[in-house]
Amino acid sequence: MTTKLSRLLSILVLACAVFGVASEIQAVTHRGVRLIVQRAPNFGNELAVQLSIDGIKVANIPRDQHYEVALSSGRHVLTVLALPNTEQRRPTSVSVRVRSGRTYIFTAGWDANRLVLRRSRTYVPTTAVPPVR
Repeated sequence: MTTKLSRLLSILVLACAVFGVASEIQAVTHRGVRLIVQRAPNFGNELAVQLSIDGIKVANIPRDQHYEVALSSGRHVLTVLALPNTEQRRPTSVSVRVRSGRTYIFTAGWDANRLVLRRSRTYVPTTAVPPVR
């Protein structure tokens, strides 16, 4: 009887540890910020969006792809540039304050002949691009 009780207690302790770790991971994810940067459908077939976050280049987003990352809450600067930059345009930067537990979606596009990065309410599912290394 003692070995059965010991085995049951061991299983119970293990189960509590597993559920405790899962809850901790979920809590960390919930406290983070989800950022998605996508391209406008008419951005340009031969152009990519170079994305930098807080001055660090993180992705080149080609056609039919997006970039997604978990950020810390607070203020961040998102900068986009169209590549190749044959017309020597300046990058466009947007300063954003993001809050924990939220998802922020931005779309890079054109306003007349000027590159813009706007907050979006909709996300068009595409393939995620890997980060620049």
